[in-house]
Amino acid sequence: MKFILLLLLLCTLGGQAQTLDAYLQIAAENNPKLKASYAEFEAALQRAPQVASLPDPTLTVSAFGRMIETRVGAQEARFNLMQMFPWFGTLKAKEDAVNLMAEASFQNYLDLRNQVFFDIKSVYAELYALEKTIQLKQENLSILDSYRELSLSRFRSGGSPMVNVVKVDIQRDAAITEIELLQEQRKPLQTRFNLMLKREPLAAVSIQDTLMLGEVAPIIDNFESFAGHPTLTGLEKQKEAYEMQDLIAQKEGLPMIGLGVDYSIISKRTDANPEMNGQDAIMPMLTVTLPIFRKKVNAARKEAQFMGESILEQQEAQRNELQNEYETALYEINRAKKLLNLFDRQIESSGQANKLLISGYSNSIIDFDEVLQMNQDVLMYQTQKIEVLKTGVIAEAKLKYLSSKAE
Repeated sequence: MKFILLLLLLCTLGGQAQTLDAYLQIAAENNPKLKASYAEFEAALQRAPQVASLPDPTLTVSAFGRMIETRVGAQEARFNLMQMFPWFGTLKAKEDAVNLMAEASFQNYLDLRNQVFFDIKSVYAELYALEKTIQLKQENLSILDSYRELSLSRFRSGGSPMVNVVKVDIQRDAAITEIELLQEQRKPLQTRFNLMLKREPLAAVSIQDTLMLGEVAPIIDNFESFAGHPTLTGLEKQKEAYEMQDLIAQKEGLPMIGLGVDYSIISKRTDANPEMNGQDAIMPMLTVTLPIFRKKVNAARKEAQFMGESILEQQEAQRNELQNEYETALYEINRAKKLLNLFDRQIESSGQANKLLISGYSNSIIDFDEVLQMNQDVLMYQTQKIEVLKTGVIAEAKLKYLSSKAE
């Protein structure tokens, strides 16, 4: 029977542990920011076919109001068809550049997704801390009720003044108000959480019974360890795209070649019959642009080069920020673990002391103020433990975000 109960408990905890993962999956599918960012990525993919296509051919049609006479007849109409071709490799370079920008857009989407996941985990931890704190306050209210009964009983037996009952009532009123205020905090947190999942603002949020800190990830002690982070990967793709823009500017400074055909409709002469009388004229055409104005080409190249230098500086700044945030999160986790151990010891010792004080008060040895103060100390340690656990869980989520890799 004990084995069955233990198995049911483990299954229950396992199901609750998956609750947060289920919320993250809902957010990945429904979060408006993520959907907007992914739509931007999809839009960026559509630029490749646009830039990789040849310019539209041109067709010129000329009809003569007054016939132009030629040796073999009068020209009735003239058609000119021309197709321009950029320099070899230009279209491929443009396609590569926009594809790199699309990859950068996808990395931005991944980073935003990870940020949303971090926000959800943070609010989830705040909701957990809020529920646990309310539970503690309610338990403390029950304890104060028992203290009131004890002090009232002592008063009736003549062993304690009525002021002790009043002191308990004062703390009870404060405890009730604190519980009401904490319950009012639930609505904004619940709304924020549900809106990130694109759910009804006041939809119920299932909070697991226990949150725990896991093992700290390996310490990252050099900038290169962040190389796979989506923000840095996205910047790297942008840098490669600007390098390609430099190449595009070079190629656009080379001639464009146009191939075409000129077709003239010739009517037959009636006053004579020369050779090729009335035969239409077909003339192949070759056009070459002359890129002699170099200022725009040079400016385009410099623009791409300066943008590349800007990306390099952004990469360094981003690595510095990641390193700084990583160290801060690591400190918060280690601090939380040490404080949790301290609060566990303090709660245990204070609980023992509280029992001794209650016993002493029942035997008229201890003043009632000491009992109330020790009870407040125990409650303080318990609430501080919850806050520290919340801070540690949020720091752990931050560490996971900072250690995320591009996909």
